[in-house]
Amino acid sequence: MSTVTSKLALHGGTPVSTKKVPFMATGLSEADIEAVNRVLRSGMLRAATKCAELETRFAEISHAKHAMTCANGTCALQLAYEPLFQPGDDVLVPAWSYIATAAMLSARGCRPVFVDCLPDTLQIDMADAARRMTPRTRGIAATHMYGCPVDIDGVQALASKHGLKVVYDCAQSHLSTYKGQGVGAFGDVVTYSFYATKNLGTGEGGLVTCNDDNLARQIKLLRSHGETDKYLHEQVGYNYRMNDMAGAIGCSKLDRLPAETAARQAAAKRYDALLAKPEFAGVLTPLTVTPGAVAVYHLYTVKLDLSAVTCTRDELAKMLDAEGLPTAVHYPRSLPQQPAFAKHLPGQGPWPVADSMGQRVMSLPMHHLLGDEHFRVIEEALAKVLAAVRK
Repeated sequence: MSTVTSKLALHGGTPVSTKKVPFMATGLSEADIEAVNRVLRSGMLRAATKCAELETRFAEISHAKHAMTCANGTCALQLAYEPLFQPGDDVLVPAWSYIATAAMLSARGCRPVFVDCLPDTLQIDMADAARRMTPRTRGIAATHMYGCPVDIDGVQALASKHGLKVVYDCAQSHLSTYKGQGVGAFGDVVTYSFYATKNLGTGEGGLVTCNDDNLARQIKLLRSHGETDKYLHEQVGYNYRMNDMAGAIGCSKLDRLPAETAARQAAAKRYDALLAKPEFAGVLTPLTVTPGAVAVYHLYTVKLDLSAVTCTRDELAKMLDAEGLPTAVHYPRSLPQQPAFAKHLPGQGPWPVADSMGQRVMSLPMHHLLGDEHFRVIEEALAKVLAAVRK
C-alpha cells in the first residue's frame, strides 16, 4: 500500500478512487431471471411448487424439521409470536436490533422488555436478560445480529430454567451455525427475511422454521386464513403467503448461497487482518464472533473509538465516502430510543452499551464479489482518512 499524504477528497483533494467500492451486491443472475420466467410461463404465480421446494431445501440446510415460506420477515415474526405469546406477556428482546423484532411483540399486545447487548459481539447479553426477568416473562426473542448467532446455550439455559418460549430472529444469518448445527435446530421458532439485501434475497419474502409438528400446523393455518380445506376455516388467520416468483428466485439463489457465504467469510478474514494493522488498531474494532458460532457476515460492522479521533462517526463516514469507500450505519439508535416504544419503557433501563452504539458503529462494504482492487481502495481510503483524524 502506498503512503497517502494528500489532502482529503472531502476538502478538495484527489480521492483514492473515483469509482466507489460497491457496498453490497444484490443483482439477479441470468439463472435467477430464467427461474422467474419459467414460473411466469407456467401461469402458476401463487405459492406452489417453487415455494414448496424452497421450504424443503431450506429446512434441510438449516437443520430444522419444518419450514414455511411467507410474505416477508416481519410476517414471519408475527407468525412466530402469535402461537407462543399472549397479550400482556413480557418478552425479553434485544435493545440492539432492527425494529421488527420488538415491534411485532408490541403488535401482539406483549411488552418488549429490552435487554442490553454485549460490548464485544453486540449480541443480546444473557446475564442482563436474567436480571430483567419479571413475573410476567414468558419468552425470549433473540436476534442473530449481523450474520452471527447469539449465545444460544445461554438463551436456552435461561429459557429452560424459567419455562420460556424462544424465538430466534435469523433475518440476517442464513446458513450460520452454532456448535456444528444449523440455527434452525434451536429454540421454538426461527424466522428469516428474504429482503433484497439479505444474503439470500428474493426482493421480498420470509420463512419460518420449527421442529414441533403441532406448532408447524398452527403457523401454516395462521399463514393462510386458517384454512384446512377450500373455504373451510378452522380459525382466523392472515394472507401471509409468498408467491412462486419469489420462491423461484430463492431456489436459484440457494444453489449459490454456500459459495457466496464462503466468499463473505473470506472477505471478513481480510478485514480482520487489515484492521489489526497498527495504523488501524484501536480506532476501528471488528465485532467478536460468539464462541461456538460460525458467522456468515450479512454485514461487516465495526466500532469506532471516539476518543481516538477528532471527528464524529458521521463525519468519518463522509470523509471515507469521498475517497471511494461507502459505509452505512446499522443502527443509528437503540430500540429503547425509538419513540414507538415509549409506552413500554417505564420501569425499564438503563442500556448503557446499546445506547452508546448508535454513535459508534459503522458497516463497511460486505458481499461475495469483493476482490483485490476493492480491498486496495478500502485500505488506502481508511489509511488516508484515519491519518488525518487520529489524535
